[in-house]
Amino acid sequence: MGQQHRNEKIAKIFFLITGLIAVASVLLITFFVFFQGLQPFFPFNKEGRYSFWKFISGLQWKPNDEVAKASYGILYMIVGSLFSTLGAVILAVPIGILTAVYIAELAPRFVVKILQPAVELLSGIPSVLFGVFGLGFIVPIIMKTSPYARGQSLLAVILVLAVMILPIIVSLSVTALQAVPHAYREGSYALGASKIHTIFHLVIPAARSGLLAGIVLGTGRGIGETMAVMMVAGNSGGGIPTSLWQQIRPLTVNIAMEMGYSSGLHQEMLFATAVILFLFIFGINLILTKITAKLGDVDVKF
Repeated sequence: MGQQHRNEKIAKIFFLITGLIAVASVLLITFFVFFQGLQPFFPFNKEGRYSFWKFISGLQWKPNDEVAKASYGILYMIVGSLFSTLGAVILAVPIGILTAVYIAELAPRFVVKILQPAVELLSGIPSVLFGVFGLGFIVPIIMKTSPYARGQSLLAVILVLAVMILPIIVSLSVTALQAVPHAYREGSYALGASKIHTIFHLVIPAARSGLLAGIVLGTGRGIGETMAVMMVAGNSGGGIPTSLWQQIRPLTVNIAMEMGYSSGLHQEMLFATAVILFLFIFGINLILTKITAKLGDVDVKF
């Protein structure tokens, strides 16, 4: 008993250390990004103070060696990131949930054996391949109908992101639907409800919490995606997009494109962009989590 007690104590200490390492890593990354990203807005910055309001409300990003002429505005990037993610979610959520319903409730067993591995395989494809697919297939199609002589656009980003977040939504939705007790369905059938009525009025409401969790994770991936978006966005230098055909420059793309060669104030402003991206993702996830907690426990009604 003494040896078993010591082993359990050692295991608890080991798990505590690993947990602390994970938490410390997150805190260290957060501190570093905020420390670097907030420096341009304080007087002690040796490169010169930059207006925070001008930064978050500006519509142009034009780095320059001369601080007085440099322009670091990211409002149009925030709007572009929001539009692209929102469009992808609007497109992917209905398709993903209906696909999950078919796999979990309606498809024959042999079809499930084909569809479910295919969805899982799609979720494991590297993001750069989604970008290549978008650049080689989606962009040429958009180019044929676009009023501009290019296919890189907000619409291309929405379509690529929708395809990317679809496997996450489908996989988690299937798991949530399959977790609904079979007794619920039997009770519904015993009351004379049809299969489709049971699915949409009983099974889906009962699995609502899991479905919303899939939407939250899909939204998080859409906001944070970089490589695939970089290849199809067009990377506009300024201006809020007013149509689906216009080019955009999301926050993630801005950081990835210029961090490798930036220095001084330019590099600090990229870290400031990362701070805004961090707050942006945190805020959206917080809102979606609150919605999930509020709607996840709704009573099932016939």
